Amino acid sequence: MSSTTVSFVIAADPPARLDKAIARDVPEGAALSRTRLARLLADGAVTVDGVAATDPKARVTEGAVVEVTVEAAEDSHIGAEDIPLDIVFEDTDLVVVNKPAGMVVHPAPGSPSGTLVNALMHHCGDDLSGVGGMKRPGIVHRIDKDTSGLLVVAKSDAAHHGLAAQFARHSVERYYRALVYGVPDANDPRLRGVRGASFEPGNVLKLTTQLARHRTDRQRQAVLFQGGRHAVTRARRVARYGAPPVLSQVECWLETGRTHQIRVHMAHAGHGLVGDPTYGGKRKLARGALNETAAQAVATFGRQALHAAILGFEHPLSGEMLRFEAPLPADFAHLLSLLGD
Repeated sequence: MSSTTVSFVIAADPPARLDKAIARDVPEGAALSRTRLARLLADGAVTVDGVAATDPKARVTEGAVVEVTVEAAEDSHIGAEDIPLDIVFEDTDLVVVNKPAGMVVHPAPGSPSGTLVNALMHHCGDDLSGVGGMKRPGIVHRIDKDTSGLLVVAKSDAAHHGLAAQFARHSVERYYRALVYGVPDANDPRLRGVRGASFEPGNVLKLTTQLARHRTDRQRQAVLFQGGRHAVTRARRVARYGAPPVLSQVECWLETGRTHQIRVHMAHAGHGLVGDPTYGGKRKLARGALNETAAQAVATFGRQALHAAILGFEHPLSGEMLRFEAPLPADFAHLLSLLGD
C-alpha cells in the first residue's frame, strides 16, 4: 500500500506531551486531526529524530524532527447502495445533501443499510479521497432519522478537519422549521417560570440547559442543570394556527448541536413538536380550534415536524462563505397548508 510522509519540526515551547506537541505543530495542510494523529502514534507511524515513538506522554524538545507516515486510504467496509439523493451542492471536497425524512444518516446495528452514508458511498465512488484513513464520507453532524433537511458531508480529510473545527466552535449557521404545540410568547407567565428559559429582543425564546442521556430510557435525552453537555437553542414564532391559537410554526437555530436538542428543549419549554413520538406526544387541542381535516392531519402526522432548512458555513479549503436553503418537504408543507398557511 502506498504512503506519504509528513515531516515537520517542533516549534518553541512545546507542550509537555508528545501527542499534544505534534497536534500543535503538524502542518495544517496535512489535515490530520488529533484523533488520527493519536491512532498513527499508537500504530508506530511516528518517528522523532529518526526513532520510532509510540508513547503519547513522552517529552519532546524544540527543534526535534517529526515524521508521520500516512498510509493511503483503505476501502471501507460500508457497502455502496444506489439510493437516490437530493444533492444541493458538491465539489471535490464536500457535498451538501437535502436528506429526506425516514433516512438514517450512518449505519448502526439497527440500521445496517439504506442509510445516507451507504447512498453517498455509491454516489461519490472514487471521488472519496479518504477520511480518517478510510475511503468513506466524513460525517461532521447528523439530523435524526425522521427529521428532514440539510447536511454537509466531507469527501476528504482536509474538508473533514476544517468542517469539524467550525462545528466545534459553533460558527456554523443552522436554522430549522418546526411545528409545535402552543404559542411561545414572552408575555406567557408560565414560560417565565420554566428553568433555563428566557427571552431576547424580538420575542426570541432562548433555552439554556445541560443535556445528557436519560438515566432510565437510553433512547431519550434529558434536561439537566448540573453535568451533561451545555446546550443553547433559540426559537422565534413565525406563525400561529387555530382560534384560539393552539399551534405555532417556529424558526429554531442552534448555538450548540446536541442529540435531539431542539426536540428536547422545546418539550422542556412546554412546546413539544407535533408528531414527535419521543418528546412531543399527542395532545388534545381545544375543541373547535381547528377544522376537522386540519385537526386530523395534526393528530396523525407520522414524524416530528422538524426540517433543517438553512445551513451556512465557510468552505474548509477555499474559505468561501456558503449558505444553502431547502424548502419544506411535501408532507410538512401539506400539513401547514391544511392549517391555513
